[in-house]
Amino acid sequence: MWTNTTLMSKNLDRLRDEHKDFDLNSLSDSFASDPFSAFQEWFDMACQSEQPEPNAMVHSTVDKHTMQPSSRVVYLKELRKQEFVFYTNYQSDKALEMEGNPNVSLLFFWPGLQRQIRVQGIVTKIDSKESDAYFESRPRSSQIGAWVSEQSRVLNSRRDLEQKSIEISKVFPEKVERPEFWGGYAVSPVKFEFWQGRPSRLHDRIVFERASDVWNSYRINP
Repeated sequence: MWTNTTLMSKNLDRLRDEHKDFDLNSLSDSFASDPFSAFQEWFDMACQSEQPEPNAMVHSTVDKHTMQPSSRVVYLKELRKQEFVFYTNYQSDKALEMEGNPNVSLLFFWPGLQRQIRVQGIVTKIDSKESDAYFESRPRSSQIGAWVSEQSRVLNSRRDLEQKSIEISKVFPEKVERPEFWGGYAVSPVKFEFWQGRPSRLHDRIVFERASDVWNSYRINP
């Protein structure tokens, strides 16, 4: 126990004394007037510069009863109709939290570009036909996995999970149907923040907030 504490202390000391500056880019006062165009430009750049998993995003929810926030990494699968689309189990903890409180946030972080984008919005389920179409595009192993996992529920052992996978594979020897408890969500943004690292920690931060059908933008302090 003392050894672990000592090792942790050494790591924290090393990180405390590690100071990196940010000097790759800046956000001019003529930054894009439309947040979706700005997001698309940054996302494309993240893909082109081969950032690892550029569509990974931290998805945060808040339980309406306990007011406890929860975060996890999910993957952006589509940006359409000015909505961010991802997929999950409708019976998972995050799905139950979204059902009780549709206010969510997304966070994209691309350290190689010294950039991050925060998105706040309202989440809704997408049409079942869209979920069907995406499910059909997934590898068979992932389709089986959607049936196997009782996401967020207690699991007795890894063996139980693997045995269930074998059983589900026999149920669907050919085409795997999408389970009704699995599908997509769309986040409709009400606020964006574009963050660009700058020297001396004087970062650029530009915010967009939606007022009816108009996006108002302004700078905020680092």
